[in-house]
Amino acid sequence: MLTLYGAKGSGSASIEAALEIARLPFRIVNAASWEPDSDLEALRRVNPLLQIPTLALDDGTVLTESAAILIHIAALAPEAELLAADASARAQQIRGLVFIAANCYAAVSVSDFPERWTTDTREPSFEHVRAAARARLHRYWEMFDEQFRGRPYLSGEQPGALDLLASVVSKWSGTRAHLRAVRPEFLATLERIEQHPSIQPVYARHWSPQR
Repeated sequence: MLTLYGAKGSGSASIEAALEIARLPFRIVNAASWEPDSDLEALRRVNPLLQIPTLALDDGTVLTESAAILIHIAALAPEAELLAADASARAQQIRGLVFIAANCYAAVSVSDFPERWTTDTREPSFEHVRAAARARLHRYWEMFDEQFRGRPYLSGEQPGALDLLASVVSKWSGTRAHLRAVRPEFLATLERIEQHPSIQPVYARHWSPQR
């Protein structure tokens, strides 16, 4: 039994969907620093950074970082085809996962917590940092579209790990509105991903109505 530490509307949605697709048994521990009923002490014991998603394996091994967790789930259940069997295609999908983690996810963190990224404690400074982070984030997504374009899904004929992470992280910091204006075809792909029968029920639990 795997244990997923997460919360509604968070990055744990991509991991939950991957576990469902892979048909791996798991339980969920609600653990988010912004929710008062969270089991933060349970999360702290496995991840002192209090970051979600965190996945605890049945032998006690702890996995953090969404891209790493998705790659591990794909290895646990290769029949689920979360990553491609073809080596070249798989390499690009892993590259895409790390691109999102290193660039998009990081920029979202700056946008959400601008006070952590400036020594100027005045409120206007926070807003300048947030605006710059969002501009950079939106440009990253444009670059992602240029480099990891796939049809009908990012992974090809069926959605995979890359689709799961992209469709979740793109929900934050005004990204969807930006893509609607400048990359409508890419936005259509993201919306197609979240409406896939294997994914839609999970996302519906996290975002109702979906946005």
